[in-house]
Amino acid sequence: MTTGKLEVTIKINELPLDVQTNKDNWKIFQLDCDGRVVSVTVKPKIWKKLEDAAVNYPQWVAAISGKMGESTSNGFVLSEPNIQVFERKPKEPKPEALQ
Repeated sequence: MTTGKLEVTIKINELPLDVQTNKDNWKIFQLDCDGRVVSVTVKPKIWKKLEDAAVNYPQWVAAISGKMGESTSNGFVLSEPNIQVFERKPKEPKPEALQ
């Protein structure tokens, strides 16, 4: 059997609201992904990427990727999460076709 690596990527475009901080100052939040709840714990430096995007970009998208960790009653824990943030530029309106 060929071995593979299962990675999960979740895209969000707003800052999670219900965020907790643990004793090591890591941020803990949950995301509702089509009814499955994904629990994410990130270092302060990674969380700052999301905060900066919310402040600096009118529209943005973040790709949160990691491995599928332990199952929970209604989802799973995202292990080894990493976040990439991109500014979303509004699409230019298409010019009307010449007749």
